[in-house]
Amino acid sequence: MFDNAEVPVGTWLKIAGPEPVEIMAYAGFDFVIVDLEHAPLTLETAYRLINSAAALGMTPLVRVPDHSPSTIQKILDAGARGVLVPHVDTVEQARAVGRATRFPPEGDRGAGGTSRAGRWGLRPNAEYVGEHVLCIPQLESEKAIAAAPEILALPTVDAVFVGAADLSMSMGTTPADPAVREMIAQTLRHASAAGKPCGLAFAAAAPAVEAIGQGCGFAVVSNDASMLATAARSLVSQVRGGTA
Repeated sequence: MFDNAEVPVGTWLKIAGPEPVEIMAYAGFDFVIVDLEHAPLTLETAYRLINSAAALGMTPLVRVPDHSPSTIQKILDAGARGVLVPHVDTVEQARAVGRATRFPPEGDRGAGGTSRAGRWGLRPNAEYVGEHVLCIPQLESEKAIAAAPEILALPTVDAVFVGAADLSMSMGTTPADPAVREMIAQTLRHASAAGKPCGLAFAAAAPAVEAIGQGCGFAVVSNDASMLATAARSLVSQVRGGTA
């Protein structure tokens, strides 16, 4: 996902159906993130969305609901190319979730070669255990931002993602606060120094374009449900206002 010259652009998937995945692929997104933290999706639904995204040429990632190694293992064996892990505040937490994504001796992930990731047992074991998946901790507190250089230095961490909404709420302010913006800029600098991407989420295109110019390593723009909601409200407003 991070091998191309262009900054990857993706979106969240919150709708439990295959059609949004297809639409995002045809729209040209590089990756999608199945959201198990803030959407009522089951593991089984995530399993099917992962397969659809991969079949359509996008990188399927999953935001897991917590730090549970068993959930991370199931998601990776379902074929996800990586996980975003919310509320990673310390180096110790980052090390633990990183180890959950790696097989021994680098980590603690259990072998499940008869899963989709192992092509139902048809994939050579060396290839299955040697596949690199992405571990992306989400930094969503002042404590996490302070620990960013050490978290980025971990070999099991491939990138970080700054959750500006939760970060600002933990500070009693909003993402527009200059203090929050400086923390984000600081993390971008730390990520650049570590040679690893730092991702951010955006509600619209313009701030995403600006952030990419400032060193954002991957951009998550809107989500399937909000895109539908925005388009629907705009359509109704135009019809009722006679501006179509």
